[in-house]
Amino acid sequence: MQISDTAAIVTGGASGLGGATARALAGRGARVFALDLPGAVEKAEPVDGVSYLAADVTDPEQVGAAVDTAAGAGTPLRIVVNCAGVGWAGRILGKQGPHDLELFRKVVEVNLVGTFNVLRLAAAAISATEPLEHNQRGVVVNTASIAAFDGQIGQVAYAASKGGVVGLTLSAARDLASFGIRVVTIAPGIIDTPMLAGVTDEFRAGLAGGVPFPKRLGLPAEYAGLAVSIVEQDYLNGEVIRLDGALRMAPR
Repeated sequence: MQISDTAAIVTGGASGLGGATARALAGRGARVFALDLPGAVEKAEPVDGVSYLAADVTDPEQVGAAVDTAAGAGTPLRIVVNCAGVGWAGRILGKQGPHDLELFRKVVEVNLVGTFNVLRLAAAAISATEPLEHNQRGVVVNTASIAAFDGQIGQVAYAASKGGVVGLTLSAARDLASFGIRVVTIAPGIIDTPMLAGVTDEFRAGLAGGVPFPKRLGLPAEYAGLAVSIVEQDYLNGEVIRLDGALRMAPR
């Protein structure tokens, strides 16, 4: 599927993986609508071809309004990339007692329920577009994590939420096949995003040292490049792709 002359939604699009993906899609000629929380949208750097919309991915009304905006922009909405997510840590049993239930619920709400909320609403809009060759109408790229497979100590909420994204991938692809909509998930390893901005160089080097090859952190541009490739490869559907330099995370 060609990217130019289409509309695209990227959640978490003000920075990190989403920001890089929004720039990459706009550079290929898409009209991109980058969804993020109000504070992040206010700080986002202007990018040609990218419009920033304040929206909480867990809020059906806010996401619905954003989807309507993208679908009504004059070019068909065919691309969605879900990058919005959070990653707070906590053990099931720690020094302060049992894992905070609200924290667990919040991580699952944003990472899993938020992803599904955008998927379902965007799919409805994409299904209304005119079909292309082989009856295809669009593609949704979701973001999991290698923590879905190799969850470390303290990652129970994050691993569960991302495991849910992995689990829905094939079922979603099968559900939406009759509408010509593909669903693919990327499971990144350790990517050098703003979430790592506060760590020391020593800690960063330790993270990179655990990656078999290339022995470095991943780059947001590499995630964006894979997302672009998924959009363009029409026969890629219902799959989870690890982007991790062959990293298999240890327990801690």
